[in-house]
Amino acid sequence: MSDQQRDASDQQQGVIEQTWADLVTTARRTAADGLVVGTSGNVSARVGDTILVTPSGVPYDRLGPQDVVGVDPEGNQVLGVLTPTSELPLHLAVYRNTDAAAVVHTHAVHATAVSTLVPEVPSIHYAAAMLGGPVRVAAYARYGTEELAANMLDALRDRTGCLLRNHGTVTHGATLDEAYDRTAQLEWLCRLWLAAVSVPGLSPALLTPAQMDDVREALKGYGQAR
Repeated sequence: MSDQQRDASDQQQGVIEQTWADLVTTARRTAADGLVVGTSGNVSARVGDTILVTPSGVPYDRLGPQDVVGVDPEGNQVLGVLTPTSELPLHLAVYRNTDAAAVVHTHAVHATAVSTLVPEVPSIHYAAAMLGGPVRVAAYARYGTEELAANMLDALRDRTGCLLRNHGTVTHGATLDEAYDRTAQLEWLCRLWLAAVSVPGLSPALLTPAQMDDVREALKGYGQAR
């Protein structure tokens, strides 16, 4: 191996180590913020042709640098000895069909509750535009299956987040922080709608499609809500 190749390899290793540390931090954040319970939910990030994922059945507070888990785009394990999350098909489907660099999957309470009630999260707030528009609910399929991954892709069409019926949430982004922020925003949106519809005798006002389109146009060039 030439010095140039060795330097490139060392640099790649450094990026993987840092990304894994950031991934673990994000995973712990989902637990600390109440978006997952125990070992439910999972997080992944892409570094070149390697996809780093949280392992199956290991509490996030026990994960360290030595626990790195990575697979190639086909799902073959290339890093670590721990078993990748059972939701690996879901994560791989996102990376194969979008330009995402990070994916966050949670069992957030309010979002999961909403997934059992409606086929699409009602447009109660312009925050939905940050996810590409009204958030769809993917048809139910058992966790860890290719069927669930396919249903998720249908719901994610032109969106950066969706609900999984009777299951949870999926969001993706260009960074772990962006994917996480979208998850938190989606949970807040669902909590807001549940609070509004719980008032007896009243129905919440919803934004019209034209109003949502106006918000999406306004967000272009900003990258965040105003």
